[in-house]
Amino acid sequence: MSTNENTATEKQDVYSRVTSQIVNAIEQGVSNWRMPWHTSGRFAFSPINVTSKKPYRGINTLCLWAAAQAKGYERGEWGTYQQWQERGAQVRKGENSTTVVFWKFANGTSENQDGEDSPTSTGSRLLFTRGYSVFNTAQVDGYVPKAEPEVTMPDRIERADSWFQSIGADVRNGGNRAYFSPGSDHIQMPQFGAFTENVSYYSTLAHEHTHWTAKSERCDRQLG
Repeated sequence: MSTNENTATEKQDVYSRVTSQIVNAIEQGVSNWRMPWHTSGRFAFSPINVTSKKPYRGINTLCLWAAAQAKGYERGEWGTYQQWQERGAQVRKGENSTTVVFWKFANGTSENQDGEDSPTSTGSRLLFTRGYSVFNTAQVDGYVPKAEPEVTMPDRIERADSWFQSIGADVRNGGNRAYFSPGSDHIQMPQFGAFTENVSYYSTLAHEHTHWTAKSERCDRQLG
């Protein structure tokens, strides 16, 4: 088999493995799928490489989201078997990996994976694709992640209030509807106490602010 045939076969294998992961995630979770940031996971929605600390991007983000959701991973740190070993950790026996996609540009620039060093600019459109196996921090022993400071709910509410007030929109509270009125240029919200959860109030308020930004003198966004 020629080099070109080997490359084509390897690329097709990567595509097949990635596609299989996504299809499996849909089949397993189609009845109860939720976006990762709505679950109880801590930072699983933001996968990063454990060595470079840079975020994964593109199709890799989707693959790692699906894996974290399906297996209940709470953190978003991922690395290859060797990368975990370099950090003094050991992937547990029997753990299954998740495939991510790396590529290399034809002009010889450095190999790139979603989340590590970015390639230098190139005018060539030809690139080589390669799949790598990565493991989540929940699959290894001997690694202690950096402690993240906890933010109390009162602090979170205070920060949210301060941020929305700094925007300067005309927000009025009352009634049982949430909407933005273009005519009077104001946001109408039910009373804070009407919401079952604090976060529900702020997520609704954020949604109405997106409509508020659409006016021509602001972002001139077309939301129709």
